[in-house]
Amino acid sequence: MDINTYLTRIVYHGNVQPDLQTLKELQKQHLLHVPFENLDIHYHTPIRLNTDAIYRKVVERKRGGFCYELNGLFLELLTAIGFETRRISGRVYNGKTSAFGQEYDHLAVVVILDDREYLVDVGLGEFAFAPLMIDLNTVQQDVRGNYVIREYDTEYLIVYNLDGKNETPKYIFKNIHREYEEFSAMCNYHQSSPESPFTKNKLVSLPTENGRISLTDDKLKATENGHTSETTIADKAAFEAKLREIFGITVP
Repeated sequence: MDINTYLTRIVYHGNVQPDLQTLKELQKQHLLHVPFENLDIHYHTPIRLNTDAIYRKVVERKRGGFCYELNGLFLELLTAIGFETRRISGRVYNGKTSAFGQEYDHLAVVVILDDREYLVDVGLGEFAFAPLMIDLNTVQQDVRGNYVIREYDTEYLIVYNLDGKNETPKYIFKNIHREYEEFSAMCNYHQSSPESPFTKNKLVSLPTENGRISLTDDKLKATENGHTSETTIADKAAFEAKLREIFGITVP
């Protein structure tokens, strides 16, 4: 992995040193420039937990990916810069079933810095722009909303997004290090199971400074400063044209 090429990919021009300000800027730039997407699943290109292959896809070919790829690769960048990192397993909340996914459902990162720990995530979709300090029950303000981390069932911690008095669960996690290969079975599950949200429809999504733009099989949705517009995608050709025009991606 070439650090400078990776930094160019996420349009990062700041200092490269393992401090909190650098971590904040790296996370935000990564989120703004590397889309969350599941196209390989729908074009039948297997996703393997191989950082060299993921680097070529995300950095050299300017693609996106899902959590196993994006957070997995981002951890490698942070480690190469000099951050102390921990790869963790999360279980994402399903609002339809009011249940959490299986262990290894989600891969995220914890960074240990100045005797404090920070939850770092560039592979969930809509989430905080800045690292969240693992400081239980403390409300943390972020440009994407307010968040709080609490204890959950003695073994886990849970991340909530706050909206007024409402607390929406994002995921639960154990703050212990996991090896990359431990995520292989769930990575395969999310590529093949009809129960996985990633096998149902194509999705490419990227936050903007004040909103988000998302492309699915049949719709382009753009939100900016609370205003939403939607455009119908008529067919495969229209989908692939928007994919190139907006995200700079040519289908595999």
